[in-house]
Amino acid sequence: MTNHPASDASVAAPTPAGKRTVAAFDFDGTLTSGGSVLPFLVAVRGFWPVCRAVVALAPALLRSAVVGGAAADAAKEKLFTRLLGGLPVQVVEERSGEFAERHLARHLRQDTRLRLQWHQRQGHHVVIVSASPECYVRQAGELLGVDGVLATRLAVGGGGLLTGNYEGKNCRGAEKYARLVVHLRSNGLLGGGDQPELWAYGNSRGDLRLLRAADHGIDAGLLGPLGRLRKFPRLADVVRESEARGQAGLAAIPTTLPE
Repeated sequence: MTNHPASDASVAAPTPAGKRTVAAFDFDGTLTSGGSVLPFLVAVRGFWPVCRAVVALAPALLRSAVVGGAAADAAKEKLFTRLLGGLPVQVVEERSGEFAERHLARHLRQDTRLRLQWHQRQGHHVVIVSASPECYVRQAGELLGVDGVLATRLAVGGGGLLTGNYEGKNCRGAEKYARLVVHLRSNGLLGGGDQPELWAYGNSRGDLRLLRAADHGIDAGLLGPLGRLRKFPRLADVVRESEARGQAGLAAIPTTLPE
């Protein structure tokens, strides 16, 4: 783990023997194409209630899209409180499982999925780090067989009902890296002697802090030189180099979800 981004695409060298390796993947736009929050809210509450909530919060949502940061955190929380507040946790969990399976079947990116599976075959510790709600990202992670999921937690009030507020912070930006550090320490992967080698995959400015902290920060976005992560090696270049080194064997990996 480091505080500096990789300077070129030559990042696929073998890990030194005995050194632990961690691979952290963003969810929306990295492991999956597009966003998942609005489709999830539609799956839980229905199309028209979500439409009305988006219209009511349009000024805040528009500002959040432009400004980002704390404005984005606040706007998303308002959307959650409006649509999820008062719903039983058990109901949301059930619908989250159904949504996770359906969303992966429709939107899972095969390039990052294959890269995730490559890390798993190497015995690396694989985690998903996402700003999307933990209730369904966790279940998507179980389907993908990852070792951990770090995502935005929703608070539960009296009677087992969601409040819609965050429990802690929105898992975006610096919070992604902070949550990963806590996870690694709790799993005995950080502290003491050698630090683990960290690969991080993201597609947006919300992943910038995590990629900067990684030994190998990888841009999985689709904007290329126009994206916020343009200084990092591109995923396609890393895959090509892995294939050239004979490390991956990516084409032979099954693409169906585990049963």
